[in-house]
Amino acid sequence: MRILAGAALVLLMATSTAAPAAAQAAGSADANAAKRVDPKWKAPRTPWGHPDLEGIWTSDDMKGVPMSRAPQYGNRLYLTDQEFAARSKQRKTARDIDDARTGTFRNEEGSREFSYTSMVIDPPDGRVPPITAAARARPRQGQGSFGVGPWEKIQDFSLYDRCITRGAIGSIMPAVYGNGVRIMQSPDAVVITYEMIHDTRVIPLTNKPPLGSSVQLFMGDARGHFEGDTLVVESSNFTDRTSVGGAVHSKALHLTERFTRVDPQMIDYEITVNDPQTFTQPWTMRMTITQQPGYEVYEYGCHEGNLAMRHALLAERAYEKAAAEAKEKGLPPPERVFQQVNGPDRAR
Repeated sequence: MRILAGAALVLLMATSTAAPAAAQAAGSADANAAKRVDPKWKAPRTPWGHPDLEGIWTSDDMKGVPMSRAPQYGNRLYLTDQEFAARSKQRKTARDIDDARTGTFRNEEGSREFSYTSMVIDPPDGRVPPITAAARARPRQGQGSFGVGPWEKIQDFSLYDRCITRGAIGSIMPAVYGNGVRIMQSPDAVVITYEMIHDTRVIPLTNKPPLGSSVQLFMGDARGHFEGDTLVVESSNFTDRTSVGGAVHSKALHLTERFTRVDPQMIDYEITVNDPQTFTQPWTMRMTITQQPGYEVYEYGCHEGNLAMRHALLAERAYEKAAAEAKEKGLPPPERVFQQVNGPDRAR
């Protein structure tokens, strides 16, 4: 996903000469959402009168939208028609490659194009704010199997590798696959189950008191309410072991999420991140999650990185043994060799 998004930006930079866009590109999915085409359009209701958000949704259509905005777009929220045409061409190529590799049944590249210049919509420049000095000084979390080691213990691996969680926001960010969410509703709760690593959040809509400040959860403690057609979810009581916006957040994190159905097959989803111990100012990102033809959520049978962690730990012990033998012979330790493998340098 990151590589494809980067390719889209390069293409757009090469073709962007049009005037600033004040509205969505004409052919985009966002411009053609039912609520934009007809401002009087109303979201369907549950039998008890709440806006109906139920169903299986995915962030697959966001794969062509970068997290932070490229500088040439300034404060623009949307692409021009010309820029959008370039993105559409790039996304079609990505889908054609994916279909040829895996078949159309996976639909990993989505089926629509959006004209958003970035997921981040506030600050106005569309970029995640800088992190604080306190955040830069925090101990490093597990680096994940794409890191370069050393690997001393299981805790050196990320929570993602260990099949524990991707976090409240990471669980819906578009990854290579498994971006589905199932939303279920009752009169007093909304339940969101994430496809990858199969976390489930139960969000009370009642006056249930919040947890005490001494209790921290990977997905936070959430409370929800409706403001017109929008489900608003306020969450706190997070651990400091998951990430948002590319940084490990603190226990002071407060999330405000807004779910608004804007089309029979689209929900606008906004997340405001407020963590003064991590970011220099609050910031907001926006995605549109969509329904895809034939999309089903199956069991995500995650079992701690399969053999990746075992092999990484065994390789590290083998390296240590080789280094000790070299030392006994008065030789330098074996070289750690790095190579480029679909992204950052990785040790081998």
